[in-house]
Amino acid sequence: MSELRVGVVGVGQRAALAVEAHRPGRSRVVSCADPAARGRAYAVDLFGPDVAVHTDFRRMLDDRLDAVFVLTPDDRHVEPALFFLAAGVPVFVEKPLAITLSDCDRLLRAARASRTRLYVGHNLRHLPMLRRMRELIDEGAIGRVRSVWCRHFVGHGGDFYFKDWHAERARTTGLLLQKGAHDLDAIHWLAGGWSRDVVAMGDLAVYGGNPRREPVFAGAGPDAGGRAEEEVRAQDGFAPEVWPPTAMTGLNPIVDVEDISMMLTRLDNGVLASYQQCHFTPDYWRNYTVIGDEGRLENFGDGLEDDHPSIKLWNRRRSGYRADADRSESVRGGGLHGGADRALVEEFLRFAVEGGPTRTSPIAAREAVAAGVAATASLRAGGVRTVVPPLDPDLVRYFTAHQSEPPGPPSGVAAAP
Repeated sequence: MSELRVGVVGVGQRAALAVEAHRPGRSRVVSCADPAARGRAYAVDLFGPDVAVHTDFRRMLDDRLDAVFVLTPDDRHVEPALFFLAAGVPVFVEKPLAITLSDCDRLLRAARASRTRLYVGHNLRHLPMLRRMRELIDEGAIGRVRSVWCRHFVGHGGDFYFKDWHAERARTTGLLLQKGAHDLDAIHWLAGGWSRDVVAMGDLAVYGGNPRREPVFAGAGPDAGGRAEEEVRAQDGFAPEVWPPTAMTGLNPIVDVEDISMMLTRLDNGVLASYQQCHFTPDYWRNYTVIGDEGRLENFGDGLEDDHPSIKLWNRRRSGYRADADRSESVRGGGLHGGADRALVEEFLRFAVEGGPTRTSPIAAREAVAAGVAATASLRAGGVRTVVPPLDPDLVRYFTAHQSEPPGPPSGVAAAP
């Protein structure tokens, strides 16, 4: 196979992901677009002086691309993704797929109409710790799954999510969607179903009362294709030594998303799940607990940084508290996000060329957004029950068949995650 020619739209905080695709001889990043000078300079730093750099992503078609990564801020995924889908270039969209359910469904319809391959960057499906948890579930180690709990301690939440566009509802919908999309997808994957009935509560408990705000970005023009991206990024002011969180400075001028949120959901297969997210904890990791009718498993450490997580399994007898568990396994990975990012990129590039099954799924990406949108709506309405609308049966049929047209009538039921 000849060397793949890869493009990148949006050379900012997540651009390091595309470095995994810059492996001359197999695939090479040959073209980038970013409306900000900083992003364009970063493209050259990451991919070398021979990379073509554009202000407008539409100019990238002249560079004869085989695949493209859309790594823009969340509210700017749709326009470039639609453009390249229509042009027949396989598209990788960073998670979340979009910040509204209507835009998610619009992208899925466009991918089907153009028959262009669409892939969404839910890298946690490649995280060694979560893969092993799913394997234990599939092996029947805890019987039939009845409940999944996730607690996400976002210890650097103030730095990473309240100093730039992440802090604005208009740009993210909310952090139950933006930050939670990973975890909601993981919950669906571990549980084998999709959220359909949601209630949630939350608050802007800490960062909303912090007066130490100052502008941290340079302003913007009228549209996603031509306006200047933020020149300053949240990580620029990363200050892990600051404690407590109320002492943090440099917050975004607009902060109107919740910094603590909790949701409950019933999945379409009857599994009950909960998700809790807090952006002012002293530690930063995810904890998943999966309870079946024959046991329970739980992770300690998640492997996203330099930790070596363990998975503990209780499934042989009843007892009081016992830390030793019936079975304990250490899980090792390597590289960015425990090797998940490299595996994600390799799967996308293979899929762009060959098609076929993938660990991630546009249906799953849409369902994570759908759950996050519903939970955010419930939260802001005082915890009212909110129903998650299912995906159009024709789109279910197409994407369940790995983006091909299977024989027979539409099933109307999405395949298990």
